[in-house]
Amino acid sequence: MKNYKILSIIFLTATSVGQAQDLDQAKKAMDAEQYEKAKTILKNSIKVKADNGKADFLIGTIYLKQNIEDSAKIYFQKGLTASEGSRFNTIGLGQMDLDNGNTAAAQAKFDQVLKELKKKDIEEYLYIAQAYMNTSKPDYKAAINLLTKAQTANPNDANVKLILGDAFYGDKSQNDAYASYRDAYAIDNTLIRAKMQLGVLLKGAKAYVEAVKAYDEVLALNPNYGPVYRELAETYYLWANNKPGTYTENIAKALSNYEKYLSLTDYSLPSRMRHADFLILAKDYKALELEANAMQKLDKVNPRILRYLGYSAYQNGNFDAAISALTDYISKGTNKVIAGDYYFLGLAKVSKSVAADGKTVDAATLALGITDLKKALELDIVMANGLNEIGKKYFTKKLYAIASPIFELAITNPNSRNYLEDNVYFGLCVLTENRGKELKDVNVIALQNADKSMDNVITASPKYQEAYLYKARINSTLEKDDIMASNYEKYLLYAFDKLENDLVKANVDVSNNNYIVDLYKNSIKDFNYSIYQDEINKLKPKVTEAYNSIAAFYANTDKVKAKDYFGKTLAIDPANVYATESLKKLK
Repeated sequence: MKNYKILSIIFLTATSVGQAQDLDQAKKAMDAEQYEKAKTILKNSIKVKADNGKADFLIGTIYLKQNIEDSAKIYFQKGLTASEGSRFNTIGLGQMDLDNGNTAAAQAKFDQVLKELKKKDIEEYLYIAQAYMNTSKPDYKAAINLLTKAQTANPNDANVKLILGDAFYGDKSQNDAYASYRDAYAIDNTLIRAKMQLGVLLKGAKAYVEAVKAYDEVLALNPNYGPVYRELAETYYLWANNKPGTYTENIAKALSNYEKYLSLTDYSLPSRMRHADFLILAKDYKALELEANAMQKLDKVNPRILRYLGYSAYQNGNFDAAISALTDYISKGTNKVIAGDYYFLGLAKVSKSVAADGKTVDAATLALGITDLKKALELDIVMANGLNEIGKKYFTKKLYAIASPIFELAITNPNSRNYLEDNVYFGLCVLTENRGKELKDVNVIALQNADKSMDNVITASPKYQEAYLYKARINSTLEKDDIMASNYEKYLLYAFDKLENDLVKANVDVSNNNYIVDLYKNSIKDFNYSIYQDEINKLKPKVTEAYNSIAAFYANTDKVKAKDYFGKTLAIDPANVYATESLKKLK
């Protein structure tokens, strides 16, 4: 019996050591983002000892990282009844409360855990801090507060330093983050993530060359550490977008490094979905379609795959497939719908509204598409940035009925990087659709909105001459002749001011009030007309349009002014029929 007791103690000790080793191996796999490997290790550990609360917690944590909340909850609740490590699962459920916006419930759970801790217990502090950081609405200051307490209890714990660095990084305290990561690696040089994070800080500062060098140092220590390749991929992606001249080269590097990252982590469905998300960012839609089809073979019912199929189908020109996939995804009320879902659905419907002849537009289908685009902007107004390119594509094809509502949506975001250009294009679309029509046939509301869009441009750039020209034409179409004449006069003022400045730079004497006439008659001495010939030729019809329109406005109220303006027209365009015939009527 005595020998039996000794053997039992040895067996229990060996089992306990084995479980601790399993947990350590699982944590290393999690750190390397090898989540399927980590789950396998942990599930095998639970088979050896079912009453393993820490293993349940770690599995639940992995499922949360993979956005599989139902499975996470099952493991957390199972772990609550374990004789060892049960309180870690209370932390896991607390994070789920945070994700659901129930801060009070989460705080109660965290307080319950902290109340039971001994002075030197710090691991629970780390996991609660991570819960605050990993939730959908992170609270980095709460995490910093907890980690500071843990650091006070154990000043030389490398893991505390590492996670404190994450908290400072999230709180945008870059200097403190750098110090924490540096200290963590100095204490324990096996914490390779701490060294990698020094490169992440450089990426955030847009020091892309230096960031890549920092990652290379990490790879020199461990070329099989997968997360570094993901950081390289994201760095090259940002580099490509912030330095357009490097786009092609750096996007290729980004995609290559992401493939390497996948090869070193796992090809599970959650990992492939993360890859798909990156392919969307990199705009590699052909690769996205291949990945989506591969994922569908793994899991035919996962709804997010419909998103990837829809996005890629639209970009690859299969609009019916895009509409089908995205409609199916959005119609399932349990799916989390994001702005991009409505955005690509709307664009697919807009594209489908164009008939095979490339000229005819189905108004009903177009309206449905615009409605979806509005929903996208309601969810994320930043999506308006992408409408500039779409609108210009239809504008170039002279499909103004499509370009107009797209640009009108684009200008709902005054902070868009294309805001002024989108205002100009919107005004031009409306003007082109309505100019030359009788007042009874024009879209008055659209023209009034177009007039406001020109005001937006003028407010931001008062000397932009074309805005006054377009505003004059819009008000001419609306038969608001006084506003029309006023804006033609402003157009002439700024157009001649720009031309005069150009001539002065060319050392031309512009003191003669008739220099505009001399310019068009090519009679200015010692002036190389060929330099400004294009500008002069483009300006001439606009100037005569302005002169004639202003003259017509004054014809019934001030014949002297009317004759003067018609005379200005004939001075630079003697063959102008409208001015010639109008002067005859005025005599």
